[in-house]
Amino acid sequence: MPRTRKKKIPITNTDKASSSSTPTSSRTVIRRFHVLLKKQRQLKNASSANAEVLGEIEHEIDELGGLAAYQRMSSIGQGNDRGGGSEKVLIQWLIHMELRKREAKGKLRLLEVGALKPDNYRTCMSWIDTTPMDLRSRHPSIVEQDFLLMDEDENRGKWDIISLSLVVNFVPDPRDRGRMLCLAHSMLTPDGLLFLALPLPCVENSRYLTFDKLQSLMDVLGFTEVQRKWKKGGKMAYWLYRKSEGDHKTLHEYRKKTVCRQGDRNNFAIILP
Repeated sequence: MPRTRKKKIPITNTDKASSSSTPTSSRTVIRRFHVLLKKQRQLKNASSANAEVLGEIEHEIDELGGLAAYQRMSSIGQGNDRGGGSEKVLIQWLIHMELRKREAKGKLRLLEVGALKPDNYRTCMSWIDTTPMDLRSRHPSIVEQDFLLMDEDENRGKWDIISLSLVVNFVPDPRDRGRMLCLAHSMLTPDGLLFLALPLPCVENSRYLTFDKLQSLMDVLGFTEVQRKWKKGGKMAYWLYRKSEGDHKTLHEYRKKTVCRQGDRNNFAIILP
């Protein structure tokens, strides 16, 4: 008798949130989402948008499982069997800065944007008060909120730390990426900290962004680099910035795309509003 073949489960199936998917399949879905969202934005901004092509793109996004599938794949990447999430980097930096020894000043208020799990900072509950937030909450303890739509006046100077881990690169519009950084600066306390995590190719292999260009952009906004971590051939880059005074006289230099290098590069960019 012929052997019965086991039915394959698509990598975008969202019924289970286990880490049975391979790292390769997770990255494939995430990259495809980024490509589709970029095309979707370009078509919507075009004066003569092709409704048929736009419909095909939106259909493929739905076929991939929508935002739920993207979140699931990202969550799998944060599993303990994959080395954990980027919060480990931030926690170690904060401990190195001796910020857990501040009982008299109260807990640090952390806004975790793009949180896929409600308890990423559970080991730090005694000294960090975390508010996890995401566009589409996967848990009752995660606030469902678009960071770009938060009330700036209500949150001005409210947060000791804001975490933007794998968030800025998921925003389709380069100007919204810049606006996100501006909002983070406004919402941080004086001397507050911004944790930024990006896929390494966003900086290492971009046509419009380099490490030096990112640093000068952050300087202009009013962010002083405290820590940086990445390695050649790696997949991620991490930064920790402290809020400071920006040089607003040169803001105009970052309000348009400027080619930094030629060749076979990606088009990731950050433009200030």
